[in-house]
Amino acid sequence: MPGLNLTRDEALARAGVISEVIRYDIELDLTRGDTDFGSRTRVEFTAAPGGAAFADLVSTNVRSIKLNDRDLDPGAHHQDSRISLDDLAEHNVLEVDADCQYMHTGEGLHRFVDPADGKAYTYSQFEVPDARRVYTTFEQPDLKSTFTLTVKAPKGWKVFSNAPTPSPEEDGDSWTYRFATTEKMSTYITAVVAGPYEGVTDTLTSSDGRTIDLGVYCRASVLEHLDADAIIDITRKGFEFFEDAYGIAYPFTKYDQVFVPEYNAGAMENAGCVTFRDAYVFRTRPTEAQLESRANTILHELAHMWFGDLVTMKWWNDLWLNESFAEFMSHLALAENTPYTEGWTGFMVRKDWGLKQDQLPTTHPITAQIRDLADVEVNFDGITYAKGASVLRQLVSYVGRDAFFAGLHEYLTAHSYANATLADLLGELEKASGRDLAAWSKVWLEEAGVTLLRPSVETDEEGRITRLSIEQEAFSEGASLRPHRLAVAGYSLDGESLQRVFHEELDVDGASTDVPSAEGVARPDFILVNDGDLAYAKIRLDEDSLAFAVANITRFTDSLTRGVVMAAAWDMTRDGQMKARDYLNLALTAVPAETNMQLLTLTLRHIDEAVRTFVAPDARAEAAETVGRRLLLLARTARSGSDAQRMLVAAAARNASNAEQFEAIKALYDGSATLEGLELDVDLQWSLLIALVRGGVAGDAEIDAREQEDDTMTGRQNAAAARAARDDAAVKEQVWEQVLGDKSIPNDTRWAMVSGFWAQARTTPSLYEPYVERYFAALAQVWEENTFHTAEDLTTLLFPSDLAGYAPGVDVVRAGHEWIDANPGAPAGAVRIIRERIDVCERQMANQVADA
Repeated sequence: MPGLNLTRDEALARAGVISEVIRYDIELDLTRGDTDFGSRTRVEFTAAPGGAAFADLVSTNVRSIKLNDRDLDPGAHHQDSRISLDDLAEHNVLEVDADCQYMHTGEGLHRFVDPADGKAYTYSQFEVPDARRVYTTFEQPDLKSTFTLTVKAPKGWKVFSNAPTPSPEEDGDSWTYRFATTEKMSTYITAVVAGPYEGVTDTLTSSDGRTIDLGVYCRASVLEHLDADAIIDITRKGFEFFEDAYGIAYPFTKYDQVFVPEYNAGAMENAGCVTFRDAYVFRTRPTEAQLESRANTILHELAHMWFGDLVTMKWWNDLWLNESFAEFMSHLALAENTPYTEGWTGFMVRKDWGLKQDQLPTTHPITAQIRDLADVEVNFDGITYAKGASVLRQLVSYVGRDAFFAGLHEYLTAHSYANATLADLLGELEKASGRDLAAWSKVWLEEAGVTLLRPSVETDEEGRITRLSIEQEAFSEGASLRPHRLAVAGYSLDGESLQRVFHEELDVDGASTDVPSAEGVARPDFILVNDGDLAYAKIRLDEDSLAFAVANITRFTDSLTRGVVMAAAWDMTRDGQMKARDYLNLALTAVPAETNMQLLTLTLRHIDEAVRTFVAPDARAEAAETVGRRLLLLARTARSGSDAQRMLVAAAARNASNAEQFEAIKALYDGSATLEGLELDVDLQWSLLIALVRGGVAGDAEIDAREQEDDTMTGRQNAAAARAARDDAAVKEQVWEQVLGDKSIPNDTRWAMVSGFWAQARTTPSLYEPYVERYFAALAQVWEENTFHTAEDLTTLLFPSDLAGYAPGVDVVRAGHEWIDANPGAPAGAVRIIRERIDVCERQMANQVADA
């Protein structure tokens, strides 16, 4: 039985029978209550006469099915979320009337009731296979069609979709919206967003002279925080940049951006109707890093309107190309056409995700084999996004920027409103650049893993370089040595300032590549491979350069250079070549001078990870005390009112580890101590309170009082995290049962509870020992009873990796291997996650040994 899955072979076979999906006419009735909604679909399509195929629909009640005016028995023809269709004609009309169900997992049509005002909101999320939860579809990206949507909604609701929102027809307590027919598109980028959303509208003129209506919307209760002017400004800059870069005007009729609650992802590129998680509607003063991240997400989704929506992959094996391309283009636009000119530093920060993913045992080529929908779900990862984008940046350098965009223009023009493959894109780039990309594609796209680059330097008696080379080795098993376009630089102190004394951009290929410009130069204090961060590789610092960086990290004035240095040190720490406590000293030295908030965010995250998982067990209590103390001192001495001050206060709270530190956090929380310029807003109050609960300094009374003052979606999620963070075995038991058993809990609240559940893992690992066995015992139920996305997150977030090496008598690695061996028929997604978490545990324990 296929269940909710669809294989590539099945999709190919269906596309071989169905030659064209001419149009969808969809009617949705959202006035039937808070559980179900009505869904009527009429779809016209051509097919091989006499052939058989199937349509997709997830529904608990199919009222009627009619094919070419022939009634089909729903009980016989709707099985396993498929509608079987036989004896097809050349021209066919399928009509289905069904009840579909609202979801609370961020998939299909999600329904949410705002605790702030009691208003209900809905929105769709269809990627990868969930349009079938809302209407009858042929759920695969290469069966594009046009869509004509009619939505009946409660009076006062606004409805948004891919076509412009029409004026509603009012009828008593309901309004009906009849949308115009869309351009041709894939089912997964169609959208329905309905509810009492409020927002701001504007217009812009596209490069072909059309007026494009813009809309920015959110829940009524957060409208005051929407910051629509800034969002529209970034959108305008994105339109300007992308229309020029692609040489093609915006391909749809309008552009709405809707910020929605309880959203699983960052955003979704629905054609002309983008949805964002409404955490991007900042209810307190955002940091520069948060603003840059939001701007990048806005540009990422806008880039998809051309690459992904106008031209779409034929099958999900080219998903990476969609996401990598948007990732690369958003950072390019960010750096070149917005105030966020250090956008490439943010790109480097994102690369950290890809490099980690690429070193797991489950790494895969960028062009992964996608056999079915389950394979797609597990490949929304750091390789698909961050590594792929880094490799595209290499490709631009390899073929030349002008040739790249010339080839891209031809690709988008040739396949507009249709489907294409990677081969189609590479063919256009080869024609534009004159380069043969077959060999490049093989080592970069078809092979998994990462290579390692390190400098090798030889000097004469006077200390001048006689030979500087870049040595490349295949760090990952099966990875070939790859061509890299990158820069090598040398830095030396000149008095109190650090000067770059040489710099060369060159092609690195093979095991060893000389750097001619360095010959004869006095050996600099610091040599950096990959200055400017063009390459995707593991970077090593030589012994002298590492020592210099530890002593002088604050002298590197360029954020990108500083980021590459810190990334190299962190990678060496992860590989056990730098002690965790040495890294902590370097990071805590770098933090007070860090001016790039993206880089500060990453460094603080690495500090958290190092002290939580990499420090030797016997030294962890002392290291945690030192980190907590130094972060508190840095918070107290940070510039008044700065982003860094706020971030350091939150970091100090997360890392507080003794009574003195908790008392200092409590004093900030209750106002008995203040820091000049620090605004103790509601979000920071929650951060401090959760830390105090973790340390046993606050409890139910404080949580209840804070939640009463902040009875909002975010407030309730924070309260759930705080309650789960109580240091009480009975509390942990209750949280465990609720997270696994209560399907009514929205995912965002569930993940907040999980974060609180693990609050004492660092200080009291014995508290969690019973949950190792219970975790593995629950996995079958998790994957049987939940959607893929929810099961994937539960499996990842509940895995007891923080216990590895710190809980005597608990062998998480062995337990993981035993589960895999005992469950040969387990879902591939579950096995993949367990293998990854085992690797994380093994790395943690190896680093604990290295730190001893």
